[in-house]
Amino acid sequence: MDGLLYVDKPVGITSHDVVGVVRRAARSRRVGHAGTLDPFATGLLVLGIGNCTRLLPYIVGEPKVYDAVIRFGSETDTDDATGRMTIRRPLPALDDDSGHALLGAAIATLTGRIAQSPPAYSAKHVDGERAYALARRGEAVELPPVDITVHTWEVIEVSSQCLRARITCGGGTYVRALARDLGRALASAAHCEQLRRIASGAAHVDTATPFTALTPGAIVDGTVALHSPLAALGDIATESLDDVGVRALAQGRAIAATKPGPIVAFLAGPRAPDARVLGIGVRTTGERWQPRVVLLGTEA
Repeated sequence: MDGLLYVDKPVGITSHDVVGVVRRAARSRRVGHAGTLDPFATGLLVLGIGNCTRLLPYIVGEPKVYDAVIRFGSETDTDDATGRMTIRRPLPALDDDSGHALLGAAIATLTGRIAQSPPAYSAKHVDGERAYALARRGEAVELPPVDITVHTWEVIEVSSQCLRARITCGGGTYVRALARDLGRALASAAHCEQLRRIASGAAHVDTATPFTALTPGAIVDGTVALHSPLAALGDIATESLDDVGVRALAQGRAIAATKPGPIVAFLAGPRAPDARVLGIGVRTTGERWQPRVVLLGTEA
């Protein structure tokens, strides 16, 4: 059982919880995920099964797309609806044209390449310890700003109470921190009330498996199908290998490069959405590919 699995994670469980359920569905310990989701968030979680876990560092997970509900009037210590309220402010006036202009100006300050202060309740390390562990003990947590990229905000619905928006952003972005900072930019306060990941790179929640379908053995017996990792590898060069090339790959020997690019996916046949990926190589001098990941003997 080798391939990628897209899961629609429900609210209230961790990404690690999903990994445990998928291990039972695949009857395999070799399961990993490409990017976590907070327990309060729902939506797309990308997982590698079997030997495909070795491809996770090469998965292109950007841009990420989220549907968010941002509630105005209060901040919480977690920047989301699960936390304790820490600040209350008057609601912003967003119900008329001037309010829409005010919202647009605030969103503009949170678009593009910006510096974002991560939430205190995050997995960032502080002196070798997770920030959330310090925050849970009541210790003050001050994390340095991190450069992130927010591509677009698509306003779906807005009132003085809340904003529904689709946010497209780069990796490392905390949408709940965007909610917090939007409230402050509007001279109010805000937190993220709901969050759903719609897409991560080429993967989309519309093709994800419902969490309830992940019964024990469901992947082994074919009830739940896996995806070829090729699309998730992004705009990568591909080389279709003949028998000679397959033997060279199996032995870790360099393979002649016929395509441009710094990195390549070796395929068992022509490039296609369900193509079998045999490995990953990097370009060396002399127009050759040096294998870095070899998946021969799998159905990846």
